[in-house]
Amino acid sequence: MKKLNKTELEDDLRPEYDLAKLKGGVRGKYARRVKSSTNLVLLAPDLREYFPDDRAVNDALRSLVNIAKTRVPHVG
Repeated sequence: MKKLNKTELEDDLRPEYDLAKLKGGVRGKYARRVKSSTNLVLLAPDLREYFPDDRAVNDALRSLVNIAKTRVPHVG
């Protein structure tokens, strides 16, 4: 696939947009806020068949928490 030069790229910006008004934006202005409020976890490919959606993951984790809270006498 051939890479396009800058001169070959089409300008698809609408004519009603004033580029002078678009100056001064801050890249990543809200990135820290989004990162702190998001708890995204990626599943390994081999687990996707067992946990097809977030509900399945949450149910499994709740079960594990309940098991961990249960005091099982240690035999030994």
